[in-house]
Amino acid sequence: MNTVDIDRLLQPFAKLDQQRLILTSIYIDLLLKWNARINLTAVRGPEEMVTRHFGESFFAAGILRPYSPASLIDLGPGAGFPGIPLAMLMPEAKVTLIESNQKKSTFLKEVIFALKLANVSVFSGRGEDYQQKAAMVTMRAVERFEQALPMALDLVDQEGQIALMIGTSQAAQARGLVRGVEWRDAITVPGGHSRVLLVGTKSVKVEQSQKKLG
Repeated sequence: MNTVDIDRLLQPFAKLDQQRLILTSIYIDLLLKWNARINLTAVRGPEEMVTRHFGESFFAAGILRPYSPASLIDLGPGAGFPGIPLAMLMPEAKVTLIESNQKKSTFLKEVIFALKLANVSVFSGRGEDYQQKAAMVTMRAVERFEQALPMALDLVDQEGQIALMIGTSQAAQARGLVRGVEWRDAITVPGGHSRVLLVGTKSVKVEQSQKKLG
């Protein structure tokens, strides 16, 4: 897909420089090629891929970049969203993609190699098996949200941030699922798909709260 069309489709979400537009074009070509063989995403059309996946992720990057996290974990990125676009716009952050599906994990490694992203690595396993924490943890449209959210929060450093790209109806659910998080107001993601970005800061008491809930 050419960079002119990508730039046009991204207008409601973010403004990229030419180099990042080129990288996005390479990424889309890889995604289309792999998606024809394995089910990376249910979105098949390249234009919808730009708006649904890249647009939403780049929009989130614009909101999250001011936090300047030194380290970031994306839990369950699937085809790489939002983790790889976040890494593209936050080169100073060390980004880890935690993906348990081996085929998706292999795809992510190929994208990282093709885009020459030195700040991204892949952990091919489950979140509960990852032993490190990060200043920010992101999660987008994962399955089994009720189980995934406490796991994601456990990967956040004390007083770090958790950022969720979820449906509008899940925002209230998220606030009730875990304690010890200071949630900000949800931010509506452009595109008309009823998705919001919900950011919270983990308090020093959250691990005690999680133990009580368990």
